[in-house]
Amino acid sequence: MTDRIVTQNQNLWPLRTAWFLVCATLSLIFVGGLVTTYQAGMAVPDWPNTYGYNLFLFPLTNWLTGPWNLFVEHGHRLMAFGVGIVTLLLVILVHRTESRTSVRFLSWIALGLVVFQAALGGFRVLLDRQLLALIHGCTAPAFFAVATALAVVLSPKWNTDHSKRKLKSSSTGLTMLALFTVLLIFLQIMIGANLRHITHQTTSAAFGAFVLFHLMIAAVVTGHVIWLYIRCRKQGSIIRRPASILVVLAFVQLALGAGSWIVKRGFPEFLQWIPGSSAYLVLAESFWQSTIVTAHVATGSLMLAAATMLSLRLISTEPDTWRLLQFTRVTPTAQLKWQGDSQ
Repeated sequence: MTDRIVTQNQNLWPLRTAWFLVCATLSLIFVGGLVTTYQAGMAVPDWPNTYGYNLFLFPLTNWLTGPWNLFVEHGHRLMAFGVGIVTLLLVILVHRTESRTSVRFLSWIALGLVVFQAALGGFRVLLDRQLLALIHGCTAPAFFAVATALAVVLSPKWNTDHSKRKLKSSSTGLTMLALFTVLLIFLQIMIGANLRHITHQTTSAAFGAFVLFHLMIAAVVTGHVIWLYIRCRKQGSIIRRPASILVVLAFVQLALGAGSWIVKRGFPEFLQWIPGSSAYLVLAESFWQSTIVTAHVATGSLMLAAATMLSLRLISTEPDTWRLLQFTRVTPTAQLKWQGDSQ
């Protein structure tokens, strides 16, 4: 494939659309988290209609003045449709402006995931199956990570500076470490989704085991992220910055996790020394409970996106791997150099 050099006149609309998709998806994940927090998944019993109305023709007054669960669920559906349209637009823009096969393929993965996510949401309502809701909650962060990856590889700076990035000699295995971080975070997201969609038939012993496993993996993820940050902090800013964001998000996530337990179940016994803890009253579906718990869910997706960005930037420091993936356009000079190295 003949690669073309990126110039200042490069079409930036795919990049802008990709970043808009990232922001819209994060908002959708938060609202989807509210749907689960308020158990509003079945507030609208039909799909793709809303109480018999076309999705876009449902009376505005019924939506805005109706029950809160209806407001959240119908709003979630409208936002999901918007994300789907933006994803389709991004695929069209990528195919009109991009020569990189792998970037085009990545855009198709994004479109496939958003269609699969929509189908999961629909069948979850039609079949009223908790398992489908659980899978739905895991697919959303995966789509968010893919959207973030598209935004990263569409950046003009990303395309022009990759051949200048070199890691220091102490960075052996850093790329694999970052990729393993992505897997660990996604595993934790899946465990958290199981806790969020626990059924009434689950025994207290099984629930306790889930919580313990969740806490154990949280400790592993946090330690792993700190180790990754230590390994990355002496690298260039393009590597150090996402590593710093990731470690900050890890500590925010720990705080939100502790807060989620308190607002849902009260202060644990070992924190009863805190003034006012014994008198704290848990208010189901209160503002703080729903906000903190849902923010905990959204921050997990942010961690996955940050780890994905870091992994891609680390991969860009390995010319042979990068050329094989064909995620970037290379200058003729760099291309000849790599061809000479391979002989």
